[in-house]
Amino acid sequence: MSKRKPLVIVTRKLPDVVETRMMELFNARLNSDDHPFSRQELIEAVQQAEVLVPTVTDRIDKAVIGQAGDQLKLIANFGTGVDNIDVETAVARGITVTNTPGVLTEDTADMTMALIMAVARRVTEGASVIGPDNSWQGWSPTWMLGHRIWGKRLGIIGMGRIGQAVARRAKAFGLQIHYHNRKPVHPRIAEELDATYWESLDQMLARMDIVSVNCPHTPATYHLLSARRLKLLRKDAIIVNTARGEVIDENALARMLEAGELGGAGLDVFEHEPAVNPRLLKAKRAVLLPHMGSATIEGRIDMGEKVIINIKTWVDGHKPPDRVLPSML
Repeated sequence: MSKRKPLVIVTRKLPDVVETRMMELFNARLNSDDHPFSRQELIEAVQQAEVLVPTVTDRIDKAVIGQAGDQLKLIANFGTGVDNIDVETAVARGITVTNTPGVLTEDTADMTMALIMAVARRVTEGASVIGPDNSWQGWSPTWMLGHRIWGKRLGIIGMGRIGQAVARRAKAFGLQIHYHNRKPVHPRIAEELDATYWESLDQMLARMDIVSVNCPHTPATYHLLSARRLKLLRKDAIIVNTARGEVIDENALARMLEAGELGGAGLDVFEHEPAVNPRLLKAKRAVLLPHMGSATIEGRIDMGEKVIINIKTWVDGHKPPDRVLPSML
C-alpha cells in the first residue's frame, strides 16, 4: 500500500477545514451528504479502506471487523468514547484504534452546567411560555419557581478530565463538590476543587442535591445508575447526563419522573439514540437535548485535527499518540 496517501474512508461529513486537510494528505473518500452509513456500507468500507474514520454512532463490532480486509490497519475514531468499536477484536486483528481525547472537555462541561441551570431554574419551560401564542400574563411572585443552586451539593460520577472541568465550573457557582470514581484524584486536585471523595456510590447518591454523570460507557458502567440506585436519590434531586445514555436505566428514570419521585433530569444522551423514550418526552421535569454536548465548531475542528495527527503519525511509521488498548477500557 502507499504509505504516502493511504485510502481513508470517512463515515460522516466533517468540518470543511478538516476534510480539505484530509484530501491534501490522504486519498480521502468523504461522505458529502452526511448520510449515516448502513451496516452494509460499513462492511464495504472495512473491506476497502486502509484507514477507517468512524464516528460514535457507527457500530464497528466484532462481525464488522471480522469482514475487514487485510489492508485495514487503523480505525481512527472521530470521538473520545470508543464504546462503538470492539477494540479487543480490532487489536487482535492487528488493527490500531485511536480516539480524540481531551479536546471536548470544556465544551461538554459547559453543557453540563447549562443543563443543571436549565433544570433547576426551569429555563426551557419559561422560554416556551414566550412564543407565538405569548401565554405569559406578567410577573408573579409564586409562578415558575425553580431552585437555587448556590450552596447545593453536586455529586459527580466519574472524575476524569470532564468531571474535573464540571467541578471547576460548579465551584464557581457556589456548589459543594462531591465525587465517586474508581479511585481518589490526586490530592492537589482534590484540594483545588475542595472535593469530597465517596468510595461508595450508593452513599453519595443518597446525599446529593444534583448528580452529574461524566463517566464513559463500558461494560462496568452499563446501567451503573440502575433502578435500585436511582431510588436512593432524594425526591427533589436533579440528575444530569452528558456522558452516555447507557449508564442510566432510562426506563426506571422515566418512571420516577412520571411519579414525581425526582426533582428533574437534564439529558443530552439517550440509551437507544437517536430514539428517545416516549415517556421521557412527556416528562414535565425533563430537559432533553439531541446529543449537543460537544457541538461547537472549535471542538469539531480540534477532533478532526486529532484524527489527522493520528493517521499521519501512523503513515510515517510511528505509534499514533492517541492509541486505545483493551487494557485501558
